[in-house]
Amino acid sequence: VELVESGGGLVQAGESLKLSCVASGFPSGSYSIGWFRQAPGKEREGVAYISRHDGTKNYEDSVKGRFTISSDNAKHTVYLQMNSLNIEDTAVYYCAGSPRHWYGLGYWDYWGQGTQVTVSS
Repeated sequence: VELVESGGGLVQAGESLKLSCVASGFPSGSYSIGWFRQAPGKEREGVAYISRHDGTKNYEDSVKGRFTISSDNAKHTVYLQMNSLNIEDTAVYYCAGSPRHWYGLGYWDYWGQGTQVTVSS
């Protein structure tokens, strides 16, 4: 399984970015993708999750109402649309994958290399 993120960059506060995660190699079409981020000096934290098992999604409180996770199954791609970005959103963003449903998932099996998102004031 391989996960490849793209779409990071430098934006000003209040602007938007859309990240992409292309997933390849899953043995079946049922898997979950999660977006995580890690800011300098901080622990990695979850951001949003989506399941191709049933289409369900979930967001952490810090991004609810601003970020949207979606998928294009034909392209094996999961997106993270990030609006109203603020300085606290600055981090390396990773996508992670698992053949299991995201709900109650204790760990993720596969990780991408990450993409940097920097928000300036």
